[in-house]
Amino acid sequence: MRIAINGFGRIGKNFLRIVLEDSKALHALQVVAINVGKGDPEAAALAFKYDTSMGTYPGTVSYSKGALIINDISIPLVRELDPEKAPWGKYSVDWVVEASGYFTSREGASKHLSSGARNVLITAPAKDEDITLIPGVNLPAFKKDTHRIVSLGSCTSNALFTLLKVVQDAFGIEKGCMTTVHAYTNTQPLLDVDSSIKDLRRGRAAAVNIVPTSTGAMEVIDRLMPELKGKIFGTSLRVPVAKVSLLDCTFLLKAEVTRELFNKAFLDASRISMKGIIEYTELPLVSSDYSGNSHSVVIDSLMTQTNGSFAQVFGWYDNEWGYSERLKDFLMFVDQLT
Repeated sequence: MRIAINGFGRIGKNFLRIVLEDSKALHALQVVAINVGKGDPEAAALAFKYDTSMGTYPGTVSYSKGALIINDISIPLVRELDPEKAPWGKYSVDWVVEASGYFTSREGASKHLSSGARNVLITAPAKDEDITLIPGVNLPAFKKDTHRIVSLGSCTSNALFTLLKVVQDAFGIEKGCMTTVHAYTNTQPLLDVDSSIKDLRRGRAAAVNIVPTSTGAMEVIDRLMPELKGKIFGTSLRVPVAKVSLLDCTFLLKAEVTRELFNKAFLDASRISMKGIIEYTELPLVSSDYSGNSHSVVIDSLMTQTNGSFAQVFGWYDNEWGYSERLKDFLMFVDQLT
């Protein structure tokens, strides 16, 4: 299957590394072009090789004659701000991984289709997409003949909804709230910016503040788990770490539950129904220990608390690498359908 990456920032680079490091994915998913937008192609090669969060790429990386050369693989680099002018038809692109963050609506994503791509995978919460999918929650709902603009939600969506599904299926949720203690991202400034930004808190220096803000994960609850619409609310705290985030979820359940039984539901899911998506740990670890973790969420069983029908659970997730693993998993899933 022929893949193009539109946007070569955090998710674009993580996704490419994951494909290159997975022999099955490398065989099934051929990355045929990368659109770096207004970026410098030569700088893109250096940025892929040397990355603060992921570490140095172990293979050889260079730029030559308009292409990113990784080991013996040559990937053409494109510089096009308008997706309608991207050469997706020329490269016979089956799926564009829309990782720029700009074309998350149906109107924007459709521009990739206009330029010759057959399908679009949006790496963010989307607007008016054909379907939003969360692996482990509703992936079987995908229909390759009708769903051409697909969103895989956000990193937080994947962590949250896999967790929600386990709790809802095992115990039933009356009400709940969640807070994501989230690593800062490229949308935040290093130093305070002027007051023209809509969310004044988001304009404050990311590396030295805890910044309360909203989370896009709650926008898709009616599409993914409509039975929980109006029952769950949430917020986000951006904190001064560059990578790895933490979900803090509290639920009022439909019946009383013990800590052991609540944890067991996640342990069972990690071994069977959500193997590879949920991980369960009994180790006293901290955020950096989960850097590079491939799961959507890692349940920290030591932090679980219950009191009658109240339960609190914490889940770690690498908001870059873990999410990019799900992008790969989805495309591998689609490839097996063809």
